[in-house]
Amino acid sequence: MFAPLTFALIAFAVLLTSTLSGVFGMAGGLVLLAILLAMMPVATAIAVQGAIQIVANGSRAWFSREHIDWRVLGIICTGLAAAAILLLILRYTPDLATVCLAIGLMPILVWIPKDWLALDAQKPLHAFICGFVGGGLNLAVGVSGPTVDVFFIRTAMDRRRIIATKAATQVISHASKVVFYGGLATAMGQGDWLMVLIAAPFAVAGTNLGYHILQRMTDDGFRHWTRWVVTAIGLFYFVRGLSLLLGF
Repeated sequence: MFAPLTFALIAFAVLLTSTLSGVFGMAGGLVLLAILLAMMPVATAIAVQGAIQIVANGSRAWFSREHIDWRVLGIICTGLAAAAILLLILRYTPDLATVCLAIGLMPILVWIPKDWLALDAQKPLHAFICGFVGGGLNLAVGVSGPTVDVFFIRTAMDRRRIIATKAATQVISHASKVVFYGGLATAMGQGDWLMVLIAAPFAVAGTNLGYHILQRMTDDGFRHWTRWVVTAIGLFYFVRGLSLLLGF
């Protein structure tokens, strides 16, 4: 069972990271997972982060529900289902070094020139690949924001439609993650669920705050800052993963 101070710190972290995700549609989950990985086993941290992110992304999707592209969402979910089936067949289990290195390398995708990798979530095949790759990575390492983002950041969608559709996608993806890791030996215990319940209102409050900040941003500013924020977080993960791999 976690101490009251730990619950308070997690609640504050959820507020800040949900605000960050409310603005950029990702990044907050990356930061939150890093905090949880320092406190609990890898699979449990991924499951707890997923449960909290369901609330954060769910509230973000609800606040901007009129902007969700339901066609794109449906195709992405078929790709996610295919990835989940494959990981179940392989009986995949995560380890900390692999998780950190994989997350650390993800930001490379947001810097690839548009004419090198012209992905567009509005195209059916690309949406399926987005669900398969992004959903698979979310199940495997706990997050997939930069991977999913590369399919959206180059579309003709405006920032509100991007945020809304990604949020709805992530609700389903995180729910799949909680179910996927629920059967492991390190499944969430009573203290973990209590943490999720305490964090839930802070996730909603942070998401609401981030939503209002987003309305003041331009589309160009949104795309510019998304790249730099995700890159900084990815660098932290990569350095940590490398240190774990080398035994530092």
